[in-house]
Amino acid sequence: MFFKAATGLTVLLAAFLYRSGRVAKHNFLNVPALPDAYYVGGNWSEHCSVVKDEKAHTINFCEDITFWDHRDAEGRLSNRYVLLGCDPNRKAWNTVMGPLRDPEPRGYLWLYSTTDGSSHPVTLHNYPDGHDFHPLGMDIYPSENGTPSNLFIVNHARERTTIEQFTIDPSRPEQATYIRTLTSRYFVSPNAIALTSATSFYVSNDHLMTRRLPHPLGGVLPVFESTAALPLGWLAHVSIEDDGTLHHTFAALGVPFANGVSLSPDGSQVALASTTRAEVYFYDRDTMTNALRFADRMPVPFFVDNIVYDDSASLIATGHPHFLSLVAVAANETGATAPSWAISISPISKTTQFASANDAKGRTYDSRAPLSASEFLPATLNYEVETVFQSNGSVFSSSSTTLRDSESGTLYVVGLYEEGMMVCRP
Repeated sequence: MFFKAATGLTVLLAAFLYRSGRVAKHNFLNVPALPDAYYVGGNWSEHCSVVKDEKAHTINFCEDITFWDHRDAEGRLSNRYVLLGCDPNRKAWNTVMGPLRDPEPRGYLWLYSTTDGSSHPVTLHNYPDGHDFHPLGMDIYPSENGTPSNLFIVNHARERTTIEQFTIDPSRPEQATYIRTLTSRYFVSPNAIALTSATSFYVSNDHLMTRRLPHPLGGVLPVFESTAALPLGWLAHVSIEDDGTLHHTFAALGVPFANGVSLSPDGSQVALASTTRAEVYFYDRDTMTNALRFADRMPVPFFVDNIVYDDSASLIATGHPHFLSLVAVAANETGATAPSWAISISPISKTTQFASANDAKGRTYDSRAPLSASEFLPATLNYEVETVFQSNGSVFSSSSTTLRDSESGTLYVVGLYEEGMMVCRP
């Protein structure tokens, strides 16, 4: 019996090392030799600055940000804002990493103007008394010719994780009006959202076994699911009727730690982050049914968190290069910092692709970054990778989301356990 058990454990360990050896080597065992900071558009100290709430410090621990676009009657972009979801209480209440100590203080929304650089808090109008607000992933539909926009936010409330629906009117951008709370037995661990219409979206679920399980299971099983990269996460598609009725379908199953999700500008492709595999999965999307078909996967040099397509159809992936440093920051260890890294992933034109994957492996890439992604990963046949921002954590820590404005080239970066939003202009 002992021999059989030992053999089984050996097989499991060998399978884990085979599947995750690259990640264990680069992102667990070794601290990457990252610079203080690097910005692809120039000297970071001259081109980058951090937007903060200097009075109340509520632009803090902002896990996700998204563009709120305003379009005119012809569909042309007339204005663009950055919406921030922040939770300064994350070190006391985090249903993904822990702890679950104090859910009481609410999180915040902020709106930043990309035109004049001003920022202001967004109040939650008609939000239920006593209802928690701990924002994680979110997405907002563009305003068309001055119409209000639907906003959906994953809320890690104390009793269960829900999705909150709001509207924001361009005439009153300082206020988000509460519409309803969306719940479902399938919302086990909602994390990120990508809208497919004003009333439908993809939502990732990062774990099957969560921190909400009774003690001691809640402290053990989700950690095992993460570290073993068990394929228990998934992506779902949800549509909402006028009366709030939900229609839920599973879109992609078997994804280890399914995290950030993004829809390509033309709607034909969905990208999904697998954090513990340090990979991005690409799916071809049926625009009529929202069904997905797996197309490709792309390894990245960090534990990928959120991913966002820019207007040029390049995917901006952001994440955590060293897991144990992130854990130390989450545990509030004195002096701890967690490194940051963001890359762009751009499809290589079929006319310039290499003949085979072996031919592509010898290609040099990402040569401008102080720590190149090529030191972690060989070049791939289908994608070009370039570092757009990286830091050892001393300048900007624990990066979780990066937006890139394709027209201006400006980057907007936030960190899971960092204060403020870094803005880097070419």
